[in-house]
Amino acid sequence: MPRYVESVLEREGELARILELTPLTARILLARGIESPDQARFFIDGKLADLPDPFSLLGMERGVARLLHAWRCGERVRIHGDYDVDGITATVLLVEGFTQFGLKVDYHIPLRLKDGYGLSVEALEGAAAEGISVVVSVDCGVSAVAEAQRARELGLDLIVTDHHQAPAEIPRAHALINPHQPGCPFPFKDLAGVGVAFFLLVALRKALREAGAFSGGKEPDLRRLLDLVALGTIADLVPLTGLNRLLTRIGLQLLDKQPRPGIQALRQVAAVDKVSCGTVGFRLAPRLNAAGRLEDAALGVELLLGCESVACRELAELLDGFNRERQAIEKETLEQAVTSLESGVDDTPSSIVLADTRWHPGVIGIVASRLVERYHRPTVLISLDGEQGKGSARSIRGFHLYQALELCRERLLGFGGHAYAAGLSIAEGEVTEFARVFEQVARESLSPDDLLPRLGHDGEVLLEDLDPATVGELGRLAPFGMGNPEPAFVVRSVRIQQATVVGGDHLRFVARQDGYSLPCIAFGMAARQGELSGPMDLLFSPTINEWKGRFDVQLQIRDFRPSAQMPGD
Repeated sequence: MPRYVESVLEREGELARILELTPLTARILLARGIESPDQARFFIDGKLADLPDPFSLLGMERGVARLLHAWRCGERVRIHGDYDVDGITATVLLVEGFTQFGLKVDYHIPLRLKDGYGLSVEALEGAAAEGISVVVSVDCGVSAVAEAQRARELGLDLIVTDHHQAPAEIPRAHALINPHQPGCPFPFKDLAGVGVAFFLLVALRKALREAGAFSGGKEPDLRRLLDLVALGTIADLVPLTGLNRLLTRIGLQLLDKQPRPGIQALRQVAAVDKVSCGTVGFRLAPRLNAAGRLEDAALGVELLLGCESVACRELAELLDGFNRERQAIEKETLEQAVTSLESGVDDTPSSIVLADTRWHPGVIGIVASRLVERYHRPTVLISLDGEQGKGSARSIRGFHLYQALELCRERLLGFGGHAYAAGLSIAEGEVTEFARVFEQVARESLSPDDLLPRLGHDGEVLLEDLDPATVGELGRLAPFGMGNPEPAFVVRSVRIQQATVVGGDHLRFVARQDGYSLPCIAFGMAARQGELSGPMDLLFSPTINEWKGRFDVQLQIRDFRPSAQMPGD
């Protein structure tokens, strides 16, 4: 056995022994870069007591001091949010938290179609006219240089909390809190906007505690707001590692077991029984997003802040209707984009850039994601309106969108975002040249191999390795999502038995290997039933099915292929 294999097995065995885990779980942890017992303990069972000092976020001390002054003097504070789920949940988080702390607070959410993304001069001027003293942005503001200047002129103290990549020139706000800004020592950089807002609450509570704010009553329990952190973090597709995973793991429990009235109503209209990362990402978040995409994202804030079940149910049904409308617009836009792509002359691009006057700016981000799934190319879709366009971009592994847009900045009116998702504004006359430059950046950054979609896995196993206890323990690694994918394995040379089509579009069969057999389900693969002939290799995620008190292993198939024939076979 090669020495490096022995070394991996030794580390796997040591981790399994110290933490009393199965070797398979230890293997997954090592594959995720979790190598020491302390790292593994934090990953599996981290506690809120393990959170880093919120004051290690650059700008936090100055921002908290200003809010503490506003509390003492009874000044009015306004939260300026964003219209996606991260912005909505961060807005609700600070409104609830500041209210519990005794601050005078309200909020403003821009309209996507009228106001556009981020802070605006008009919103700041409106706040000043209404007697607001402090504006706190959430999930936006790191590039608002002109807006910060206008805030100073108006006598407004602007506290920016954001998580997007910091541009070369950052705003001169009263305080800027963003782990990506230069010189910030905070140890975890991948927080969502709602995560940054949560750390602001933690820091402000500490300052208020030291100021004696809670001496006459119970201190607010910020743990109860982690449902909002989980919702926004999952929806924004930031990596579910480190602090994000800890906060999301605890928040998901609240979403599932102790849902606030608005979440309960949303679960009812979305037919969500048990909450998971999947149901948040595909059932709950799209309905919250739909308000901001087509109408007014403040409806989502109102729902999450709601306390009365009947009113929450009415709002949830309204959002559900917007979501159905969004789905119809999205379907039409996707069809138009695919038609445009497949009628093009260049059949080997490294990127996709499309613009159209027919497209609704509220759905182009979703459609861009669909095109990435279909073509595995960095994708920019632009909704044109007169002489300008608004664009949404999505990317693939190995292509950092924000850095790519930096290289195209001369063709853009503005842009912002992070590695996998970004937004931009562009003059209509620059679209063709932008597409050329963006394609050039993609060709220089991506090899032909990078443009081939790949299904990753965590190594090979035997069917006999997959007993209920072993598979059940893998659940301790949840929640799964970006940066922490659900464990997947390969089993080779299995025989397929009892293959049948179920539900019209799915395959059910039994995999057999050396006397061991396990049931399998392959969703959406009914058309491939004829391929199940002879020895097969299966790519799958193991799951546990509970039925009448029995816990049985089932393989959820992701792909399959004929087994490679060895020489002499």
